Formats: sequence, C-alpha cells, structure tokens
Amino acid sequence: MRVIAGSSRGRRLAVFEGLDVRPTPDRVREALFSILQSKMGSFAGTRVLDLFAGSGALAIEALSRGAASARLVEKAPGSLKIIRENLERCQLADRASVLAGDAWQVLQGFAAESFDLVFIDPPYGQGLAERAVAEAGRRRLLSEGGILCVETALNDSLPESSGPLHRIDRRRYGSIVINFYSYSTGEPT
Repeated sequence: MRVIAGSSRGRRLAVFEGLDVRPTPDRVREALFSILQSKMGSFAGTRVLDLFAGSGALAIEALSRGAASARLVEKAPGSLKIIRENLERCQLADRASVLAGDAWQVLQGFAAESFDLVFIDPPYGQGLAERAVAEAGRRRLLSEGGILCVETALNDSLPESSGPLHRIDRRRYGSIVINFYSYSTGEPT
C-alpha cells in the first residue's frame, strides 16, 4: 500500500495484519480521491476526521494532498502503532492527532467541532456504518459544504438520508461501496 499523490507520493505504508483489518485498496483510494478532488476542488486547508482509521491511509492521503489537519480515531492497539509509524514515515505527524479509543466515546468530545472531510470505514456487517452516519448527522460533525465518505461491503445498506445528511453519490468497486454524504439538497453533484 502506498500514498498515491501529494507531498508523500509513493511512500509505502505499513498495514496491521489482523483478521478484522482490510485496508482500502490503492485502486479504490485512487478513485475515491479523484471523486473528492472533483467535488471539493482542493484539499488545501481541509480539516479531516478519520473514524475507524485502521492504517491511517485515508487521512494520510488527504494530508499528503494538502489538508491542514487530521484527527484519526482507532481503538486497536496494533493499528494505533501502525498509524503513528505511517504518519512519521510520511512526515505528516505534525498535522495529525491520533485518538485512541472507541469511536462513539471519542465522538462525544467533538461537541462543537466540525470537519470538512470525514472518512468512516468500520468493520463490515456490524451496523457500524449506519450508526456512524446517524451520529455524524446528529452531532453535526460535517461543516457546511463538507463531505462524509462511508465505505461498506456491497451487501451493507445505508439510508439515502440521516437527519441533515443526504447521500449525494454512491460508487461500487467490486465488493466495496463508497457512499458520499453532504448537508445538501440530496441532488447528485
């Protein structure tokens, strides 16, 4: 696995080898960031939240492309070590904070904070993605004009809307589906 573009382009990322860990493949990350580039224009100044961060690859890719800051939330000790190693390897640790703990508990600390880009990539088939979308809408984690990206398995389903969030796009890559939400009218962009 490698960083695709930006200041850390080509750097190899370490991954935690475990049964519940499935990093987003390079080709899917490349497509995801191409879509985000077309929707956002630029990553410059973007505030990123990466829930269920795993290896940190999604937040690291955004930081490499110019995001101002990233918060990475993960509870698995092995993954936390890998995230910190990857941030150091890519020389991005100064713009990132790694938060160890359960996503739902960590989210309680974000009462007044919002993000321009939120990644949610929880373990598949446990209802965590749907719950995370609902929490993100309820807590207003997304800034006005921001985008929430949720990765699910093909057979997982997410709602078209959840509170103020509306799905604006959905893309399938084999058995992986990326859902895009925003505080929009729900019209595709």
